[in-house]
Amino acid sequence: MSAMIKVEDLSYIYNQGMPDETVALDHVSFEVEEGEFVGVIGSTGCGKSTLITHFNGINRPTKGKVYIGGEDMWANPKDIRRFRFKVGLVFQYPEYQLFEETIYKDIAFGPTNMGLDAQEIDRRVRRAAEFCGIPAAALEKSPFELSGGQKRRVAIAGVLAMEPKILVLDEPAAGLDPEGRDMILGQIREYHKQTGSTIVLVSHSMEDIAKYADRVLVMNGGHVAMYDTTEKVFARAPELLELGLSVPEVTKVFLRLRSMGLDIPTDVYTVKYAVKTILAARDKAKEGE
Repeated sequence: MSAMIKVEDLSYIYNQGMPDETVALDHVSFEVEEGEFVGVIGSTGCGKSTLITHFNGINRPTKGKVYIGGEDMWANPKDIRRFRFKVGLVFQYPEYQLFEETIYKDIAFGPTNMGLDAQEIDRRVRRAAEFCGIPAAALEKSPFELSGGQKRRVAIAGVLAMEPKILVLDEPAAGLDPEGRDMILGQIREYHKQTGSTIVLVSHSMEDIAKYADRVLVMNGGHVAMYDTTEKVFARAPELLELGLSVPEVTKVFLRLRSMGLDIPTDVYTVKYAVKTILAARDKAKEGE
């Protein structure tokens, strides 16, 4: 596998040289392999959102480099537009960016800007709508007739229609009820499975990260605090708590059981894994009887 995203000694300073100069990213380095699903977590102000806006050139590094598919993004600044089609970025509350008179036109906006022909645009619009659970019959409706969760799906479909190699999502389920949240994230996982795209998901929900991510990047104070498999990161639950982060509720239960003297692992981060661990502990106890 090759690195789809490579961040090399990246620093970013807001208002450089001004009295309110702020270092948002400080010598950050890591790689995301092609086809990986990476979760990004960290407390408010740790640099998560600043980091992901470097992936499609919204922000330009103060120092360091960002490589997309092995190419230095800023080797030729005039070429930056090309990377914006390779990396689809879904901001928080993307439904506020809807503006066309029909759902179809909103989803078609990105592919149209790519200069594709009408037939290819139509294919992409219908495929993206299907991925996001938007029925074909709804495409001629106004997006403003929809509920918040439905608008969110239209906005995400507009990014998917550009068929980016990398999909970056900043809190895509923010503000949705549990059903809407599961639907959006389930559709993103299905898109990942079917297309093999590289996904970067920023979320405050440890449950969501535990459920969907293969690897987890933990940011703290503009630095990378941890970057490892989901299992290994959540096995360091006490350190995450020290950083002011939460851990999945099921992990908290296992930490409590451990503190009560039970010989039980604490790298448990999903309910499915918890059940397996408890059954294994029960069988072990039976053997010792």
